[in-house]
Amino acid sequence: MATFVLVPGAWLGAWAWEETARALRERGHTAVAVTLTGLAERADLGGPQTNLSTHISDITDLVERQDLRDITLVAHSYAAAPVTGAAGRLGHRLERVVHVDSAPFAPGMCMLDLMPPQVADQLRQQVTALGDGWQLAMPPIDILGMSSSLDGLDEPELERLLARATPHPFGTYTQRLADPTDPGPGVDRVLIACHDFKALLDAGIPMLAYLNQPPWRRFDLPTGHWPMLSAPAELADLLDAAVS
Repeated sequence: MATFVLVPGAWLGAWAWEETARALRERGHTAVAVTLTGLAERADLGGPQTNLSTHISDITDLVERQDLRDITLVAHSYAAAPVTGAAGRLGHRLERVVHVDSAPFAPGMCMLDLMPPQVADQLRQQVTALGDGWQLAMPPIDILGMSSSLDGLDEPELERLLARATPHPFGTYTQRLADPTDPGPGVDRVLIACHDFKALLDAGIPMLAYLNQPPWRRFDLPTGHWPMLSAPAELADLLDAAVS
């Protein structure tokens, strides 16, 4: 049986993993979902000082505080950034890293690097004008769906996503990832590709080609960008298969 540490993407908290975590526990695994600083029930702990280093420490501190070992660290979307940083620090505690519709970050990389310059500038202006200089609100569903697949989310789940999402600390988008980032050659590497990431991988983009090669193991999940909401049981099935 495995120990999963589940890290949600932007605007989300541990709540997003509830159904997947329950399904993993029913299979006999340990599943610990993380809420990062400034989000969900920890929203009041965030501030202008909250950055990527904060979220990396959230993950490593939880693992060490609970003395978790042989962990499978799971990153959804934005969480790839802090998970990459945490994976480089956890040493012998880490057995496996799983990226869900995401990929590891390289040293010196930040979230804004993934966006066209004009989009990054728009986000900076939005945060300055509407987010007290440090909070990035989740965009409306129609805007969100232009960049990330909403496939599989029915109306109740869309409403739940909007109702429970919290503004995201923008410092985690602007701070660049520092060393160390490599979890080491003995750490198992798994990718779960949903519609968005599968399309990128199948397009043969050179910078992502390594994800289709060993030591990476790839599983495809036919759903949109939020599989813990649109296909929670199926996601648990793949996570279970990844550790079997």
